[in-house]
Amino acid sequence: MTQAPKSGAPAFTIQKAEPEHTGQIRSLILHAGINPTALDWKRFLVALSPRGEFIGCGQIKPHADSTMELASIAVEPKWRGQGVARAIIDALLALYSGELYLMCQSSLGPLYEKFGFRSVEQEKMPTYFRRVSKLAGVLENLNKSGERLLVMRRPAAQ
Repeated sequence: MTQAPKSGAPAFTIQKAEPEHTGQIRSLILHAGINPTALDWKRFLVALSPRGEFIGCGQIKPHADSTMELASIAVEPKWRGQGVARAIIDALLALYSGELYLMCQSSLGPLYEKFGFRSVEQEKMPTYFRRVSKLAGVLENLNKSGERLLVMRRPAAQ
């Protein structure tokens, strides 16, 4: 599907990932500093420039406890601010209407709130997210960047 350009930016497309996107997905995720585990290309949507260049990605990632996570949202630096991440998120949410969790930097909370996600208190988190959140709390005390890990939840569509 072709996405409308944002303020004069060139159009881009969102499509299901192909096997040849595997290396590009992994490289972008590592460059963005996102958790590089469970990067199965079959779960990803990718954004491509008008010339077919890989410019972004995202996935819906399943967890062992049956929770699902909106994850691995990343965009090449020169394409940021042009609506690519928003288009990837919109496309993923159109494919999956069930309950979703996500983890992000606290500064990104307002972005995800626009998609219906709300912050979750630690005691109400599924086990996986609670564990990661506790570990992140320890690391954040060492980092002092002003950012914290935020776990958010979007209820299933009615």
